[in-house]
Amino acid sequence: MAGGDAEAGARLRAGEPVLLIEERRGKRHLITLRAGSAYHSDRGFVGHDALIGLLDGSTVQTSLGVRYLALRPTLAEYVLEMPRGAQVIYPKDLATICHFADVGPGHTVVEAGLGSGGLTMTLLRAVGPTGRVVSYETREEFARRARRNIEARLGPDLPLTVRLQDIYEGVEETEVDRLILDLPEPWRLVEPAATALRSGGVFCAYVPTLPQSHKTHEALGAHPAFALVDTFETLLRPWNIAGLSVRPAHRMVAHTGFLTFARRVQPRRSGAAGGPPAEEEAKPEEPEPA
Repeated sequence: MAGGDAEAGARLRAGEPVLLIEERRGKRHLITLRAGSAYHSDRGFVGHDALIGLLDGSTVQTSLGVRYLALRPTLAEYVLEMPRGAQVIYPKDLATICHFADVGPGHTVVEAGLGSGGLTMTLLRAVGPTGRVVSYETREEFARRARRNIEARLGPDLPLTVRLQDIYEGVEETEVDRLILDLPEPWRLVEPAATALRSGGVFCAYVPTLPQSHKTHEALGAHPAFALVDTFETLLRPWNIAGLSVRPAHRMVAHTGFLTFARRVQPRRSGAAGGPPAEEEAKPEEPEPA
């Protein structure tokens, strides 16, 4: 890309989300730039027209002289600041889901539910234009809000299908690469998942409590079409670093949910379905030759 084109692409544009971060207090405000509009707070106001055309990462001042950093939000920042009704999956878990489920370009991914769209955006970026994301959601108001959030960040032309139906009643898709569930009772979908997933595909469930993850893990382990069942959580601990003062922050994003992963395999005839194969009976040692 030529230097002029690169600089033009770095300039803030009308219609896109921008994160305003107050330099002194670090408070964050997500706005959508619109010509003729203004951002108002107790720290003064700044017109959107003053932001449109600035380079990403510029500093602006409000009418009261308070300085704000203006940035295009990263996807992690956008997920935390965007309008939402349902509780979002935290970025630390979104990243873990994509990495451990190995979601990549060209994959077909089925997810449920849609929520506020944070996971959906992450999956859409991972599968790219050659992939496909199918999202099951029973609440129409959640689907509308999620659509607005997704399109504000990624645009309207996306490989996304939203099904306003209960996934517990069945998964329509087959030969799916990944099935990712953010639902209260994912263990009820283990059998449908065995039909929907292609051989070698990945099952992933995100639940907030240990009893939920225990039921899911046990259901997967008992099913002959799943193996390599694994349950864990991710913790994120920030640090305060200021000169000689280096210490963990007083607050951290600790437990948010449990993740359970499993691989769809060809059903085995015997042995534990979700664990390692049964140990072979030990053979008596043959005497060494004299």
